Amino acid sequence: MILIGMFDSPFVRRVAVTMTLFDMPFEHRNWSVGKDFESIRAYNPLGRVPTLVLDDGESLIDSAAILDALDELAGPERALLPRGGAERRAALRAMAIAAGAAEKGVQQIYETAFRPEAKRHEPWVSRCRLQMDGALAELERIALDRNGGWLVADRMTQADVTVGCVFKFLSEALGIDASLDRYPALRAQSRQCEALPAFRAVSAEFHKPA
Repeated sequence: MILIGMFDSPFVRRVAVTMTLFDMPFEHRNWSVGKDFESIRAYNPLGRVPTLVLDDGESLIDSAAILDALDELAGPERALLPRGGAERRAALRAMAIAAGAAEKGVQQIYETAFRPEAKRHEPWVSRCRLQMDGALAELERIALDRNGGWLVADRMTQADVTVGCVFKFLSEALGIDASLDRYPALRAQSRQCEALPAFRAVSAEFHKPA
């Protein structure tokens, strides 16, 4: 399989971490949606990452859809998303909140990276920041409720993978962890994840898009 996209993206990284946890080997194409846009479009008409190319040539797009396919390949006993009930709903909710926080972070970054300073719209940036902060506050509450354990179950789930990848990304890209007392539970959850070999194996520092 071929995974397309840079590991400083939390969406690409959560796929890579998942594949590493599942011991699914893959070729990594470290392509940027900026300079490698046309190369990516050969596999994904949207020119977006992550894109996962299966061994038979089929391309999967959108990280949520890719993660669902990986769980199916891994089988129900190894799948990272709980199979049903309250734990599945809790995991999906945490993943959606984390993904939303990442998307609002990306929008803030793009506003400064691609828009001339004179044309930047501060009310829009402030709104994105408010949405991101609200999402992180809710994730902090979830982490506090778990009192140092995994976020939704007695084992690691995709909620932990996704939240861990998003928190690292936002910490590096926007400095959301600069205040040491702001997200202590999320910081602890992130450290728990980042200590694992699967996370260390697919880590990359954030680079501002150009």
